[in-house]
Amino acid sequence: MSVCSALLKRRVAGGCCGVWRGAPQQLVHIRSASVAEPGRRRSDEEQLWEAAGGYLPFSRAKIGSFFQDRPVLKNPFLEDALLRGYLRRHLPEEAAFSDLCAFGERVAKEVDGWGRECEVTPPRLEHFDPWGRRVDHIVTSPAWKRMKDLSAQEGLVAIGYERSFGEWSRVYQMSKLFIFSPSSGLYTCPLAMTDGAAKVIQSLGVSWPVDEAYSRLTTRQPERFWTSGQWMTERQGGSDVASGTETVAVPQTDGSYELHGFKWFTSATDADMTLTLARVQDRTGATTPGSKGLSLFYAEVSRDEDGRLRGIEVQRLKDKLGTRQMPTAELLLDGLPAHRLSEEGRGVASIANMLTITRIHNSVSAAAAMRRVVQLARDYATRRTAFGKLLKDHPLHIQTLARMEVETRGAFLLVMDVCRLLGREESGMATQLDTHLLRLLTPVVKLYTGKQAVAVVSEGLESFGGQGYIEDTGLPGLLRDAQVLSIWEGTTNVLSLDVLRCVARSSGMVLHAYFTHVKSLLAGASSVSSLAPAVKAVDGALSKLEDFVKIAATRGQGYLELAARDLAYSLARIYIGALLIDHACWKGASPSDTYAALRWCEHDLCPVATKQARGCYDPSTPAPDAALVFDRPIQN
Repeated sequence: MSVCSALLKRRVAGGCCGVWRGAPQQLVHIRSASVAEPGRRRSDEEQLWEAAGGYLPFSRAKIGSFFQDRPVLKNPFLEDALLRGYLRRHLPEEAAFSDLCAFGERVAKEVDGWGRECEVTPPRLEHFDPWGRRVDHIVTSPAWKRMKDLSAQEGLVAIGYERSFGEWSRVYQMSKLFIFSPSSGLYTCPLAMTDGAAKVIQSLGVSWPVDEAYSRLTTRQPERFWTSGQWMTERQGGSDVASGTETVAVPQTDGSYELHGFKWFTSATDADMTLTLARVQDRTGATTPGSKGLSLFYAEVSRDEDGRLRGIEVQRLKDKLGTRQMPTAELLLDGLPAHRLSEEGRGVASIANMLTITRIHNSVSAAAAMRRVVQLARDYATRRTAFGKLLKDHPLHIQTLARMEVETRGAFLLVMDVCRLLGREESGMATQLDTHLLRLLTPVVKLYTGKQAVAVVSEGLESFGGQGYIEDTGLPGLLRDAQVLSIWEGTTNVLSLDVLRCVARSSGMVLHAYFTHVKSLLAGASSVSSLAPAVKAVDGALSKLEDFVKIAATRGQGYLELAARDLAYSLARIYIGALLIDHACWKGASPSDTYAALRWCEHDLCPVATKQARGCYDPSTPAPDAALVFDRPIQN
């Protein structure tokens, strides 16, 4: 007789003696042993154990009854106090609130599942049909197609062009995208390019051959809705399109063109149309080098009667770190029919509006990723117990979440202020100050929120412990997708140099507008004593920034280039501080709004001044930097 059987027999017989005396009556119930494994009868010992009220925890395939509750996505509109407060202050329209609330409910209950389906069913490329004909079909999931219909129905592009809320229409549109983005399965990327294409067409004039395309890009009718690609990157360059574009445009007798080239990176390749850059050939086949030789072209993606793409061969889909839900491909353009939209040689200038739109979309996605991971981490903190208490009852854990919340709030207000400026410009209400601010802050918001998102989402995954690293929770995808935000549409360094170009081209007027506006925001809080430490910190940082600008103006171009990244960070941090202070002053502000402003101002708000004082931008710096990187002696 086994030891277990003997103990049971003694207990049933009426003697809980020996090892049983004084033992707790209720054992830890992990999983009941009464569930027999398929194909196996329970042993006599197991049946006797059950009759005695006992259990066999972790026996054979029995894994225990404790399962950690997962974080639950609730209505992202109702869960975001800052978003609601911002809109109550600036867009107190019942129609907008009702729409956003209903959309948030749909995102939580339906759309988020579609986004997960897009992740686990990524696009694939079918080069040939069963009979050997080349077809180059990019097969996407049904959920990806539903995202397209949803985008039209909800007006995720159309809102920006209907302008039902005047100067606040862009804020309304981007608020909706802010709710949608983390659940969209990356469908916000084709929407960004679609919005950018519509903006370019609108700025150049809605006429043939793009009038029908513009109508389709901005419609709410799913059966008519088109998305647009953006085929700019070639093998030689990403942001450096001036020297990196080899695609040529061959004039046709009817005034159209045929494009020949290789596009190295085309996002949302399943789009219905595209805007792309190419060099027009003259009669001898020659082209003009540099940016002066680039023109902007419009092309539709279509198939011939045999099912082959007209003038396009899809070489392969990109195998990416993240954004796997979206098809990104290398394309050979071999006679793609196209129409020139810009004046010849004005292609780069013509896409400036597109870059403004796509960079703002990128920033919205960055702030949205931060908000989503904070919302999930906050919910999880009420469900996960560690070391005897819920995570929400561990002060260090809550301190970490609070720091993430402050970053998220700052990013949100910066993004929405740029959307506000865009809306004012588009509605014809922008002052010269608004125009200068929009030009300066567009690269700043994109580069800064892109870096913020990677840091905050990474920290957010830690709050789930090991589960934050497990793919089928869906959490790691947040981080993989966030990484693209600091790369696409200009890396941090490229955009930092764009800030310098912006300052130079405006003869410093963009900085004058910046200083003027920040000071006006601080002046509005001068009488609020609870915000005094934050006002003092931002005002002090602004003075340091002004001093840096004066000194930098006396130095060479190399000095400014070395300082460009830290200058951009300083512009972002000071401006965010002013926005947080301003938001904490309005009559509907909460104590948390004030606290967030105070916490933000604990940052080094002007790192460019801090590092200038350490000599980081001196002319002697590049040589030791290079020696350090390449591990070589410094050349005298």
